[in-house]
Amino acid sequence: MLKRGFDLIVSMVALVLLLPLIVALGLAVRLLLGSPVLFRQQRPGLRDKPFHIMKFRTMTDQRTADGALLPDAERLPLFGRWLRSTSLDELPELWNVFRGDMSLVGPRPLHMSYLERYSPFQARRHEIRPGLTGWAQVNGRNSISWDEKFALDVWYVDNRNMVLDLKILMMTFWKIINREGISGDGEATMQEFMGSITCIEADSKLHRQDRS
Repeated sequence: MLKRGFDLIVSMVALVLLLPLIVALGLAVRLLLGSPVLFRQQRPGLRDKPFHIMKFRTMTDQRTADGALLPDAERLPLFGRWLRSTSLDELPELWNVFRGDMSLVGPRPLHMSYLERYSPFQARRHEIRPGLTGWAQVNGRNSISWDEKFALDVWYVDNRNMVLDLKILMMTFWKIINREGISGDGEATMQEFMGSITCIEADSKLHRQDRS
């Protein structure tokens, strides 16, 4: 209840204070990238319950001659890259936090198709609400492997508390300023998760976190 109350108050205040910036960014997205301004996609939330996440659009709809979408790197213009590097594309998710779909801090909500690819260990990341930022985001974000990311998510599930949440929020601001871990190696964002052959690396990462 304390965590939810904190999420509700902070998201409400942030939405009010940041409304002029959100409106300005929405107009810029409309002019430079077209419509729709918001990217809406179904993602799994608490206990796998689906919800629609909202972000500012960062990609164009450029397609090949046969109608297929171009690769992400070719559809991500300079303005879209800037939105992602500053994490300003995430601002509409404050509404998801206010609604209770998400928390300020928690494992990031990923694609619905990933649900069937998780190991039982990795699936534990859905025992709590997904977050606007999280332990994995301040410890590598998209520059670490999927197994490392999921191990960090599960570590947070087992060790979450308000002090840790405040620490993660402060670390997040620092990461945004330094624009660290925005994309994976050789990728415009992060390569698709196809499932893990083994969970040994994830378990090892979890144990290292417990010892620290």
